[in-house]
Amino acid sequence: MKFTSRRTAAVVGVALAAATLTACTEEAAGDDTGDAGAATESCDPSEVTLVGQVRNESNPYEASWLDGGDAFAEQVGLSQERLTYDGDSTRQQEQISQLLAGDTDCLVMNVLPNGDSDTPPIVEGAEEAGAFLVTQWNKPADLAVTDYDSWLSHITYDGVDSGKQIGDALAEAIGGSGGIIALQGILDTGAAKDRFAGLEESLAGNPDVELLDDQTANFSRAEALDVTKTLLTKHGEDVKGIWAANDDMALGALEALEQAGRTDVAVVGIDAVPDALTAIEDGTMTATVSSDGPWQGGIGLAIGYCVATGELAVEDIAAEDRAWYAEQFLIEQENVGDFVAPETSESDFACDNLFSRSQGAIS
Repeated sequence: MKFTSRRTAAVVGVALAAATLTACTEEAAGDDTGDAGAATESCDPSEVTLVGQVRNESNPYEASWLDGGDAFAEQVGLSQERLTYDGDSTRQQEQISQLLAGDTDCLVMNVLPNGDSDTPPIVEGAEEAGAFLVTQWNKPADLAVTDYDSWLSHITYDGVDSGKQIGDALAEAIGGSGGIIALQGILDTGAAKDRFAGLEESLAGNPDVELLDDQTANFSRAEALDVTKTLLTKHGEDVKGIWAANDDMALGALEALEQAGRTDVAVVGIDAVPDALTAIEDGTMTATVSSDGPWQGGIGLAIGYCVATGELAVEDIAAEDRAWYAEQFLIEQENVGDFVAPETSESDFACDNLFSRSQGAIS
């Protein structure tokens, strides 16, 4: 990738303000059709506008995603507009709509849809406006990236595998038998559904582990604190372990356990946020799975940037790289030191290295 020190001329307002975007240069003289132009036009690197959108920055994983986007933007001499929508689907759609109402020829968006059902309108809007879009985590199974030009790639993780990995780690931590409770994520997300399916696979392979109860805490630490208190009151000493569909909920569960004086309960989560890694280091948490938030924040923008600047053509992206699983890592006390301070490098986001972490097409 060729890096430039010039910073973007675009000035982007607060989260709900409309973006003022500069136009791209046309590769084909006289072509003013304005179609989703990945194949017919390219942008000067200084004219690209980068936007990252997640639910909120109070979630350490999502904050690290935006930090990774900032790091990539700095590498290419630009800045990233950080958008958050507080888990409100309506607000997310409003933000996207306002972005797409401007000049979108050189707009690159790296988006975490709030739920599967939120993805189609975002995709349709980007396609109509000709903006370059990468989505992560959530999309309906029957929505095909290859049916679109502006929707460049969808990245997710094998949630069944990660849910099973932490389920097996939890089973081992409680000695292969005993009761556990499960904290589910936002139910209208593929991540929540797949991770819980992974737990069910783990339970099938560990028949002496009993799922006493499961409730959603919507990926929220505060909600997990309250739900865990309720379930501890309900099930008492029968609770030997807590399976959480993300680290934020695992940390809420740990707080509830501390308040209840229950240091005997094993807890697992997913995301490898800093507080979870610290808890694994000191032995209060058993395991997590890393999806490398900083890399996610950078790679989504990098894919869009490479296509926008003409260094990568949409038609040259392999079909299996249009919707793909990225690599993830199980973290326990013996290897947590390798993940405490994750770093990304320029090579992670080079245009000829964008799909190096692919674990294959989404099935």
